[in-house]
Amino acid sequence: MLTVRDLVIDFAGGGTPFRALHGVSFDIPAARTLALVGESGSGKSVTAQAILRILPRSAAITGGSLVFADPAGGKRIDIARLDADGKPMRRLRGGRIAMIFQEPMTSLSPLHTVGDQVAEAVTLHRDITAKEARREAEAVFARVGFADPARVFDTYPFELSGGMRQRAMIAMALICRPALLIADEPTTALDVTTQAQILDLMRDLQAETGMAILLITHDLGVVANMADTMAVMYRGRIVESGARDALFRDPRHPYLKALLKAVPRFGMQPGERLTPIREAVAIAPVAAAERPAAARGPILIIDDVSKTYTRRAGLFRKNVGEVRAVSHVSLSLPPGRTLGLVGESGCGKTTLSKIVMRAIPASGGRVLFDDGKGANTGPRDIATLTGDDLMAFRRDVQFVFQDPFSSLNPRMTVYELLTEPLVIHGVGDSDAHYRRAVELVERVGLERRHLRRYPHSFSGGQRQRLGIARALALRPRLLLCDEPVSALDVSVQAQVLNLLKDLQTAMGLSYLFVSHNLAVVDYIADEIAVMCRGYIVEQAPKQVLFSNPHHPYTRALLAAVPSPDLDHPLDFAALRSGSFSDPAQWPMPFRLQPGHVGTMQDLGNGHRVRIGVHTVEEAA
Repeated sequence: MLTVRDLVIDFAGGGTPFRALHGVSFDIPAARTLALVGESGSGKSVTAQAILRILPRSAAITGGSLVFADPAGGKRIDIARLDADGKPMRRLRGGRIAMIFQEPMTSLSPLHTVGDQVAEAVTLHRDITAKEARREAEAVFARVGFADPARVFDTYPFELSGGMRQRAMIAMALICRPALLIADEPTTALDVTTQAQILDLMRDLQAETGMAILLITHDLGVVANMADTMAVMYRGRIVESGARDALFRDPRHPYLKALLKAVPRFGMQPGERLTPIREAVAIAPVAAAERPAAARGPILIIDDVSKTYTRRAGLFRKNVGEVRAVSHVSLSLPPGRTLGLVGESGCGKTTLSKIVMRAIPASGGRVLFDDGKGANTGPRDIATLTGDDLMAFRRDVQFVFQDPFSSLNPRMTVYELLTEPLVIHGVGDSDAHYRRAVELVERVGLERRHLRRYPHSFSGGQRQRLGIARALALRPRLLLCDEPVSALDVSVQAQVLNLLKDLQTAMGLSYLFVSHNLAVVDYIADEIAVMCRGYIVEQAPKQVLFSNPHHPYTRALLAAVPSPDLDHPLDFAALRSGSFSDPAQWPMPFRLQPGHVGTMQDLGNGHRVRIGVHTVEEAA
């Protein structure tokens, strides 16, 4: 369906030409999936942009061909020879060739509802009424896992979580039933259960329509479960390609071998480290005299915290109900340790993180933080902090955001982004700012020359590294990491996870680590709490939780993790129901009826699980 031959792409920016692709060639047959894997900046997304002819203005196709054999028209079209803005290309783009973009928030208009944007995709390419377009949009919303498609149609992107926005992007790409689907990190922002459902959906659509898929991903577990063939890219070249099974079982190129060694996996030995392709700069331990005083007890205590949002509708914004995002959560984090928080998108993980950093207020309960300073050392309610105490808390607690592009100011250079926290808090002079900026970019695997660039000139993974560097600028005591490595390829992910561990050892940092990737959480966390529908349903040290999960939701999460091991494929059939995330459908004694919060039962060894409180009649 698509034949790419000797594709060359050059960038002409800043007076220095740069060749992004050096003669790339591959084929994608109908009803087959080619996985394109490699590090951020290797040329994967540029290849996809060339196929859709949406390259940046500074880029040009300077060699090769992109021949698309459209099954609808029976013609072979060299996309490289078409006018990027002409009618023939516009008919192909979005209709016959669709793309799922990596960053859903920057790909969706904030001024229009999700439904209008998805329906627009089908009305541009087919002669249908607005009512028919809405019907088709709601149908595809249901297929990608939205529980209430009619309500989602009238929802704005900012009202959805990162994972839900990605589902909307997938719906927009699939609504026209394209012949070729380019999926650029299609499940990056999705939790493992939703990821499995989306991958299953793509497989079903492929079987129904004969759709070809170009899958761009850094998740080798996804590749193992989806691809028929794969091509490995390194610095704009294909270094190894062939059948999936052959490359996984007998990799020949040292780059592919290194990628496979960098993947986090369950059952790693205590003290075992991931093997990144390039190690980050070594972190020297901080002298004891320079380390802040340790907290006497837990550095963070979350005490029975709840958060409720009021839904309003109509001209007069009448109250039409309440949504409980966080429900009676109690957790504690010892100093110098990592608490992993896992669960599906929309379960309340990010909301809880924002409550901890006092970005939003809690509806009930309290958050206590021990700064280890002064005569009044001990946990203090963050809601009571004011003035200098509040500014000190802001320095001590920093946040790594999930979406790397929307959290970086596009009008500021990397140097300005990294030094802005230092300027705001009055830390150091201009010389110290420069030294700190250089140190930060090098620690996250970038280079000194990147300080003069703007965020738009980096790949998605490189932007996420910048977000991590900025969070470290003020040398915080507690880092709230909201999916900090979700946008990173496996090699850089390994580098950053090792870096976070090294920083924790050197500086005594504490982490609240939010992620949907259980293998990543297993690698970095000491204790893990599993969250569903605002509740903590199970909590235990990681060795206990993963070896002996009790709650049905925890078991479903573990079953949905795609493994890079070909001998352990995902069981898509077992994951299709989706009932594992509905508390009312959990088996006894875990079932929670509406309005009941249940109770946490202690199983010993720090292992706790939530059970429902039911009458004898209900149990029967």
